[in-house]
Formats: sequence, structure tokens, C-alpha cells
Amino acid sequence: MRFTAAFFRLVRLPNLLFIALTQGLFYFCILLPLVERTGHSPRLTQPYLWLLMLASVFIAAAGYIINDYFDINIDEVNKPEKNVVDHIISRRWAMLLHLLLSSAGLMLSLYVSWKSGSWYIVFVNFLCIGLLFGYSASLKRKLLSGNVLISLLTAWVILVLCFTETRPLVFADVPAVSMQAASKIFRLGVLYAGFAFISSLIREAIKDMEDREGDARYGCRTMPIVWGLNATKVYVAVWLVVLIAVLVIVQLYVLQFRWWLPAAYSILLIILPLVYIFTRLFQAVKTADFRKLSRLIKTVMLTGILSMVFFYYYL
Repeated sequence: MRFTAAFFRLVRLPNLLFIALTQGLFYFCILLPLVERTGHSPRLTQPYLWLLMLASVFIAAAGYIINDYFDINIDEVNKPEKNVVDHIISRRWAMLLHLLLSSAGLMLSLYVSWKSGSWYIVFVNFLCIGLLFGYSASLKRKLLSGNVLISLLTAWVILVLCFTETRPLVFADVPAVSMQAASKIFRLGVLYAGFAFISSLIREAIKDMEDREGDARYGCRTMPIVWGLNATKVYVAVWLVVLIAVLVIVQLYVLQFRWWLPAAYSILLIILPLVYIFTRLFQAVKTADFRKLSRLIKTVMLTGILSMVFFYYYL
């Protein structure tokens, strides 16, 4: 039981559920209704969707394990109470689990690629495994590159579904209807992937500020260490302003269709919390302050993804 609990903590079970939820909501609330409206069946039928979701979860879990494997010393400073590797799970077991989960994710990706004809899935997921290893071993300790990489991989969770379905619709035999559906899927996919990318950039920078003590001790060159705390806060504030501005524009657009409930939801549970994070950002000094902000932006990411439910009823 102790090993099992440690394993779920190591792979960040809530984060894995969030990945599955993101892909599931995008598929069932946006992609599937729009594809079926054209009279076609989705290239990713539901059995292959579950396998793709499982592949995404396995690859992400492997990434979390290898991250903790390389961060043992840093985590002893930043979060000793949460450190699992070398305390409950040995380094050898951690590496073995990483290899098993990565291999399982890759095999599932290969099968889904073969069945759906979307061969880029296995190639990109293979690249994701390599990039997550490179991130954990080196890139996360370098200025900006690690943050951008993680944010791109977060966006890929949505884009993989978007790309898989839009291409068949573009070349379908009912151009007008299919092109309209493909356009909507692509726009909504880019919108949510963009939201995931920017919010992830914000959270990664806040986490860097939270972890600056341990990172500095072991030679990391993250933003707070290279630029300083105030400059990093300005960087985060700029992205917050960009994200808030885009979301306000989106609400103004949907209000012309009288989507009152989705607009109210977005304002109360996404935009206003982002404004609150902005106001608290420059007051944050202690590690606990940044930890709170990190949790808040993670909550906003969740409420943002949950807003997909509205498209099931309003599209």
C-alpha cells in the first residue's frame, strides 16, 4: 500500500486525470458533435480515443517520474516532504517505471496511428518522450527553454485530437459542410491549446519563483535566478494581461450570440481569478505566496478546460 500511494504521488495522479479530462471533453463536447453533423464518423472512434488518452497519460506519468529522478537533490530543498524517489521508491525502480510507462505509451500511440492512419501521432509522442527526458535531465535548468517546452506539450494534448480530425474533413466529399466543421474544430482547438499554452507558461514561471532556493543551490538558470524576482513577475504579468485580454475579446464575441451562461461562467471562474492572480503577484514574496498562486492558476486551467462543456449545447 505504501508503494502504491508513493507511486500515485510520483506520477501526479490529479495531473494525469486532468490530461484525460481535457482530451475527453474536447472529443465529446466539441469534436464529435461537429464531425457527426457532417454525416461522417470521426477518424478516432471511441475505442481509439481511450487508447490515445491512455497513451497520453502513460507518457506524462513517465515524464513526472524521470523529472523526480533527476531532481532528487533539488526536491530535498524545495519540497522534502513530497520527495518519493530514494525515500520510498528506489532510483532503479523509478527508472524501470519510466521505461515501462514510456514503452506502453509509445506502443499504444503506434497502434492508434496504425488504425487511424495518422502516423504523426506515434512520431510526435515519441518526440514527447525524448523531450520530457531532455527537459528533466537538462532543459528545465536553462532559461525559458524548459518552460516553453512544457507549455507546448500541454497544448499538444488538445492539438493531437484537433489535427487528427480536421484533415479528413478538409478532403471530404461534402466540401461546404465539412469545411465549416473543420474550421470550427480548428479554431476551438487553437483557442483551447493557446489557453493551455499561456496558462502553463504562467504557472511554470510561478513555480520557478517558488523553487528558486533549491534551483539556485544546484546551478539552475531559471528566470528568477538569471533575471531576478521582479523581472520574472513582470514577465508573468505580461502573459496574464495577454490571456485576460484574449478571454475578454472571446466573451465579447460570444455575447453577440446571446451565450449568457458561458460568458458569465468565463467571467466569474476564469477571468476574475486571473485578475486576482495579477493583483496578488507583485505582493508575493515568500515561497508559500508563490505556492498559492501556482495552485490558483492550476484551478483556472481546470475551470477553463471545463468550459468546453458549454459547446456541447451551444455549437
